[in-house]
Amino acid sequence: MAKQSNLSNSYKEILSDLQNKIYKPIYFLTGEESYYIDLISDYIQNNILDESQQVFDQFVLYGQDVDLTTVLEQARHFPMSAPYQVIIVKEAQCWKSLDELSSYLSSFQPQTILVICYKYKKADARKKYVSDVQKVGVYYNSEKIREDKLPPIITGYLREKGLVIEEKALMMLIGHIGNNLHKIMDELDKLMIILPKEEKRITAELIEKNVGISKEFNAFELTNALAVKDIYKVNFIVANIVKQKDFVFTMNVSLLFNFFSKLMIYHYIKNQPDEVAAKELGVSPYFLREYKSGVQNYNGWKTMEIISLLREYDMKSKGFQATAYASPQDELFKELIFKILH
Repeated sequence: MAKQSNLSNSYKEILSDLQNKIYKPIYFLTGEESYYIDLISDYIQNNILDESQQVFDQFVLYGQDVDLTTVLEQARHFPMSAPYQVIIVKEAQCWKSLDELSSYLSSFQPQTILVICYKYKKADARKKYVSDVQKVGVYYNSEKIREDKLPPIITGYLREKGLVIEEKALMMLIGHIGNNLHKIMDELDKLMIILPKEEKRITAELIEKNVGISKEFNAFELTNALAVKDIYKVNFIVANIVKQKDFVFTMNVSLLFNFFSKLMIYHYIKNQPDEVAAKELGVSPYFLREYKSGVQNYNGWKTMEIISLLREYDMKSKGFQATAYASPQDELFKELIFKILH
């Protein structure tokens, strides 16, 4: 029988329990980031029952095709031949109400493992069924991951595969896709398929060639142009970046903030040997040339002013300090770049 548990706060805890065959009667997986929801539900789908047992005792359903009442009726049945009946409902966010869950959970079938995937938004935590789920099963909220938290997740994932990724390639990937972890992992999986077996490094060139990032008009070329203060090139790149369909203000500002924050640090360590300075900044010595150019074109006071500007415009893009005449994000970005240069 499934053990009772408190709310699981980490997908790692949930997977660890599953791997140790500690099952719960219900897994309610919700939130804006679909990657971890799919990771958990896919593990349950592929590992709890063997293939012969899945034929009669595993059901993968979709919210748009079945209502909650029908799902719960099936959940009350006993398994036919396996120790558990597994029911996985994908895209359950289309259901208007889940209140009926409370009735089922008051006397659930202990040999049923019910998985509800409620993606792209968070379920209303004030509802009774949420607390009922937490009493007997797992309620997992997969929150959207902040951009600055993505690099260690990505490098950790690749490390498990025996691979590394260049810093420039990593930042290009995040800058192009944004904080959609599901899409980032999909792209990485595709890259791993085409990567030669003997190659263990994902390079910027590989990203440019296979992820559809413009070689000329991306945030990294913009950073390079800003470092040397090539005003014509900066304006040319910005004019093209903001025209791109996948232009994301916050992603570009995040990359610029990363550069100028490190430039501020470099002001204090610029006399250190390159290897020491690179280690302090957390970059490859190859990228020091950008910071060497940067300190020549932006003194310490200007660098601090730019960091302040980046924070200010990030807030503006999110609706803070907005006025009735707030600028579109492309115009906001152009305005920001102008102030950085002047």
